[in-house]
This record gives sequence, structure tokens and C-alpha cells, in this order.
Amino acid sequence: MADRYLTLTATAPGRFLTRRLGLPQPTRLRRWSPDSPGLGGESLLLTTSDSPYAQDLLTLLESMGNKPTTTTPLAPTAVVLDATTVATTDALAEVHAKLHPVVRKVKDNGRIVVLGAPLNPADHHQSAVQQALEGFVRSLAKELGRGRTACLVRVPGPIGTAESTLRFLLSPKSAYVTGQVIETGPAEAVAAPTDWSRPLAGRTALVTGAARGIGEAVAEILTRDGAKVTVLDIPSAQQDLARVAARLGGTALPLDITAPDAGERITAALPEHGLDILVHNAGITRDRKLANMDAARWSSVLDVNLAAVLTTTDTLLKTGTIRPGGRIVATASIAGIAGNAGQTNYAAGKAGIIGMVHSLAPRALAEHGVTVNAVAPGFIETRMTAAVPPLIREAGRRMNSLAQGGLPVDVAEATSWLAQGGMNAQTIRVCGQSLLGA
Repeated sequence: MADRYLTLTATAPGRFLTRRLGLPQPTRLRRWSPDSPGLGGESLLLTTSDSPYAQDLLTLLESMGNKPTTTTPLAPTAVVLDATTVATTDALAEVHAKLHPVVRKVKDNGRIVVLGAPLNPADHHQSAVQQALEGFVRSLAKELGRGRTACLVRVPGPIGTAESTLRFLLSPKSAYVTGQVIETGPAEAVAAPTDWSRPLAGRTALVTGAARGIGEAVAEILTRDGAKVTVLDIPSAQQDLARVAARLGGTALPLDITAPDAGERITAALPEHGLDILVHNAGITRDRKLANMDAARWSSVLDVNLAAVLTTTDTLLKTGTIRPGGRIVATASIAGIAGNAGQTNYAAGKAGIIGMVHSLAPRALAEHGVTVNAVAPGFIETRMTAAVPPLIREAGRRMNSLAQGGLPVDVAEATSWLAQGGMNAQTIRVCGQSLLGA
């Protein structure tokens, strides 16, 4: 559904009126396109004292085509600050000193990425200061406006483990991801592709709930990035599913994901060499306040959104269908983080996904060589949100730092990034930094 308010604020009269009334002034987000795959312009690299990554970051930024410099451009499209060695409150002053002079200069739809270190449980001063960076970055993301974003990336090892994350955050693909804290994974979670323009080339993927909406967008982006995709949805959506598969050169698998033997049937339908990427996207809503929710509404949502995810994941890992080096990406929701009135069933299921990721991820990596992560979408413009009452829909669109709803492609881009590896046990919000929840 068209966002008429966003269109209005792109006009001179609209900007004047909304400014006078103190209303949100969203900037239309720049997303990836074949003609404009990068941010363009110059990226500014800043470092605090004793940065161990300065030269590696310059090399990496140059390889990404981001034209890195250590001298402040008039209008950088991206700023990267290495604060991994900041461990005292005095050192925090460097963070202010480095970013204060440049933050106003960052172009519209620009990026600010702060690199931090994992918290050290043996050093409460370091932990306090590195945690302070989280509050700093989340607040900065709320101040930036004009489509600009800010994220904190904690790097536990060599900077190479953060390459896929930096390539994502410093590109138009991350347009709706801001105010997030991301910890890159251990080295064994990382397998750099030979061609970053097609990072999933040679990989096989399965996307559930792929007949339309977010699932269809995920399948499309995975295909763009080189994967051979099987799309799965319920038999009643077979016509739409076949259309998606034909368009993407993939395979359609009509199947009720809640069937007791769903995992076995998926294994039988896949190529003999198995599966590299499993995307759990299928989900339903059956909204009612708890006092009005019957058992059938409760059970149907939990069966699809959580139980089926657990059982099929267990089967596909146990049988080795998901190969070593594989990636599991599940779909949570900000409703699972913040809750939502009338959605106790939905929020329970999506919170359960986050719990699954937190528990399963370290064991799946150790035992199967498979990473497990999740995306947590906020207000995304879909047929479901188009049916929301207008006032509630407008509130959903504006109650985030970017003051607009996201698109299915935003969730898809984040899913493809997680499918490339580089992190484990992460739940990434794709919500424009929603004001709801943490």
C-alpha cells in the first residue's frame, strides 16, 4: 500500500507544513538496485587510540568500493569508527571527539558504524565502557534523521569475521536496519565467498511461507545472490507458489509445515546433496485478546509459528539434511520482544523463536557446523498490514527512527546477509529502530 504521507513530505509544501506542525519528516530510503548497488561517495575511517584494525579496515573498505579516507570529506556517505580498544571512561571522550565534528556532514541515507569489542567478564571497567557504546549508538540512531542509520558491531576476533556484516551495513541493503547491536561470530562461523556480488552461488536454500509477501521477497533475494531456491507453502497456495518458483527458476514444494512428517518430506524433496540454507518464514496470525481467544486460535498460531519450526529444524539437523557450513535463519518479530495487545499467541510464538536461536545456535555450530540466527521484522508494508485500521497503520509506520514502514525486501536483504555467515545466535531487528521494545 502506498505511503501517501511519505510522498507528501518529499514535496516542498509538504516539508514546510510538516515542519511547522512538528510532524515526522521521513526521507525516502535508498535501497539496493542493479544500477546503484553501493552507497557511492567517500567513507571516513576514524580510529581511537591503539586501533588494531586501522590498516585492515582501510583495505576492506577499499575492496568494497567505498573510497575510504582518514581525512574528513565535505559530505561522507559513511563513517566507520573503530572503538574496539576503548576501555575507560576517559577513552569514551575520544568517541565524542571523533564523531562530534562529522555527524552533521553525513549525507542523506548515509551510514555510521561503530566497532566495539565483546564485554570482558573479567574487567568490569571495560564491560561498562563497551556497554556504554550501546547506549550511545542507539541514541545516535534516533538523532540522525534524513534516512541515515547507525549500528554497533562487536568484533570478537580478526576484522575479517566482520566482513559480511560491514558489507551489509555499509550498503543500501541495510536501509531499514538501524540502532542495532550486532556481534560477529567466531571464525568457524565465517566462510567468505569468492564473489561478493553473488555470495550464495552454489548454495541450495529452502524458504517456507514463500508464496507471497516477505517469503517471496526472501526467495527472490536469495536467488539474486546466487542460491538455488526451493519455495514451500501450504497446498492451497500452490498456484501462487508455482508462479514464484517459475519466476525464480526454483522448485515449488506444496506442503503443510505442521504435518507430522514435514521434515522427512522436505528431505525427500531436496537434491541428494542436501540443504545449505533453511529460512523459516511461514507464519500466521489469529488475533484476539486473551479473554476472547479460544483454544483453536491459540494452538493454530503456535503450531505454525513455533512448533513446526522446532520439529522440522530438529529433523533436518538430525538427518544431516542441512550440510556442514549451513545456515538457519528464522523469522521472529518485534511482537516477540515488546509484546502486542491482542497477540498473546503470536508474540509467544515469536518470542519462542528468539529462545530457540539463543539455545540452539552454539550447539548447532559445535555439533553440525551450522549457524542459527533470526530476523525480527517491525512494521512491514504487506497485505496483512494494509488491512490494519488506518490510524493504527499510520502509528505503526511513524513509530520508529526512520518514520516509515519497511518493505518485504528489507527483511529479505537481512535474511540473505545472515545466510552468508559471519555470526551466530543473533536476532536482528529489521524495524527502522522501532520505539517498541528494547
